[in-house]
Amino acid sequence: MRQPPKHTIAQDAIKVWRITEAIFFGILIIIGIAAFIISMLFDFTIWYSIIGLVVIIVLAYIAIQYLPALRWRRWRYEVFDQEIYIQHGIIIVSRTLVPMIRVQHVDTKQGPILKRYGLASVTISTAATTHEIPALLEEDASVLRDRISELARVDEEDV
Repeated sequence: MRQPPKHTIAQDAIKVWRITEAIFFGILIIIGIAAFIISMLFDFTIWYSIIGLVVIIVLAYIAIQYLPALRWRRWRYEVFDQEIYIQHGIIIVSRTLVPMIRVQHVDTKQGPILKRYGLASVTISTAATTHEIPALLEEDASVLRDRISELARVDEEDV
């Protein structure tokens, strides 16, 4: 079996993923509270709303406190001359090889949360799918994007 990729993503990815999860679960909690209030106003059984809120709060705690660090530990990537090797996943670990000859274009993207921490994601597009290497330092993302672009161009010229 092939060795895991060597390169990791930025450790600030943990903070970014925690903020993203907090926003997501914050919205779910607001919806749960609204359902609870509506059930009280219209004399519905409030137990479903209470159980739903408790489940959301427990899931939020797990998703915000533990999953980002686990996710970060599993994220690895490596760029070779002929392929890009990406590994990620918490329970089910996905190992993907993207042949350079299939790469159509490479982008960097940066939302407001990534920008706050000086991070960017690299998106690699092929004819069939799009692959992402998330939360790299901005400079590393630019260098990686340029390197993949250069290697993909060289492969096209060799064909």
